[in-house]
Amino acid sequence: MDPKEIETMIARGIPDAQVEVRDYTGGGDHFEALVVSPSFEGKGLIERHQLVYKALGDAMRVQVHALTLKTLTPAQYQNRR
Repeated sequence: MDPKEIETMIARGIPDAQVEVRDYTGGGDHFEALVVSPSFEGKGLIERHQLVYKALGDAMRVQVHALTLKTLTPAQYQNRR
């Protein structure tokens, strides 16, 4: 799977999100994603990850072997810079 495909799927599922995905092994099945969204406000880590997994749907079970997630609100993203 291509990182751009994953970015598109997440952006469709979480329309207000800024998404960056990279393939960290080069094999097309191990990815890391940075997802920044106001939708994450007031949500815990598990709830945030569930939103991303829902956006990926079946691809998460079939095509993506591993996905490391960093899910931040816009304020958290600004504070980490």
